[in-house]
Amino acid sequence: MTDPDDTHDCETCGASVAAADARRSEPFGDLDPDTWQTLNCPHCGDRLATVLVGNE
Repeated sequence: MTDPDDTHDCETCGASVAAADARRSEPFGDLDPDTWQTLNCPHCGDRLATVLVGNE
């Protein structure tokens, strides 16, 4: 579960992005998209993190 106060720093553009503001997409590989999501930077689109969301 993501904490709304979590922030992630984008290594590409340097933005500090709150998890709630990140764009979400399906994870890569064999991860279940109902359990995991990838957070992407809303400024440049780079991947910030892959987070557990299955128990939200």
